[in-house]
Amino acid sequence: MDRKVEQTAETRRDPRRGRTRRALLDAALELVEKKDNFTALSLRLVARKAGVVPTAFYRHFPDMDALGLALVDESFRTLRQLMRDVRAAGVPHKQAINSSVQTYIRYVRTNTRHFQFVAKERFSGSQSIRNAIRQEIRLFTSELATDLSRIPLLAKTSAEDLQMMASLMVNNMTSLTEQVLDIPAEDVAEELFLARMAEKQLRLIFLGAASWRSK
Repeated sequence: MDRKVEQTAETRRDPRRGRTRRALLDAALELVEKKDNFTALSLRLVARKAGVVPTAFYRHFPDMDALGLALVDESFRTLRQLMRDVRAAGVPHKQAINSSVQTYIRYVRTNTRHFQFVAKERFSGSQSIRNAIRQEIRLFTSELATDLSRIPLLAKTSAEDLQMMASLMVNNMTSLTEQVLDIPAEDVAEELFLARMAEKQLRLIFLGAASWRSK
């Protein structure tokens, strides 16, 4: 049985297991938010923050890397589904870009700790966590390229160019994430400014890609 399915089944049978696992994940996110990179955290520190003994940690994760990988999965899983839903709505391209940007910013705002974790670990985390983050970004990019291929305006665009276009868009949203994380939650004016700029940049990428042809 897949480990994630197995963990879900165990959580349903014993809600306390689910609460302890959640407490460990939240404790790690809080510690990362306050001061440390995830790789600087110890198992004992996370267990103490979660209010459990170290042996309880091992009932949920074999080591700290496994906990980190669970956080990577959490950070991207719901986001991918949200963006799929936006793209599947079939709205005109301009509105689709606007909806995507707004949805993305709301998700970053409501999951700040997860994105801070990803931002810190993307380049400085353990090899397995860095690889997992890169894999999630590649998957996100590939799914976007597939959706772009269904747009009539891009019907003659090669798969390679669609992948390049998707990569530029994802890089743009990654930059947006870092900027959103840097502004206070109450700074609505700056958030609106960042959203407008991101939308314009994505539209520019889209329009440029529509007329671009690789030799």
